[in-house]
Amino acid sequence: MSIIRYNANEFVPTSFSALVDRFFNDSLTRSGGSTFVPKTDVVETSNAYEVQLAVPGLNKEDFTIEVNDNFLTVSGERKFQNEKKEKNYHAIETHYGSFSRSFTLPENVDASKINAKYNNGILEISIPKDEKKVLKQTIKVS
Repeated sequence: MSIIRYNANEFVPTSFSALVDRFFNDSLTRSGGSTFVPKTDVVETSNAYEVQLAVPGLNKEDFTIEVNDNFLTVSGERKFQNEKKEKNYHAIETHYGSFSRSFTLPENVDASKINAKYNNGILEISIPKDEKKVLKQTIKVS
């Protein structure tokens, strides 16, 4: 018999977002599913949008990035390759399997200039803004 530390906060989400994330992540992986949702940060700068996905353990060839209409879709798969029968795993908390994330692109982006790089487990996608397309406009009242 082994002793496992009980963490009361493990079962209580700290926010509604954490509750939704836990529903989609944990319920699939704990029931034997093979999908996961990578954690994502989206940042807007003065000249671009930047999307950063935490997907450690992959190679840059493992990603598929597509733009279709106004949607940017990032997908890939992280395979569990180190399974060895002589090892006695007690817990596997790393997410494995396929993933797909889609993002709606604003109208003021130049989709032809989107670029991506993968470094230290973070996939960084830069979506430049199109200077010709202005979304904000001030209208004077007469």
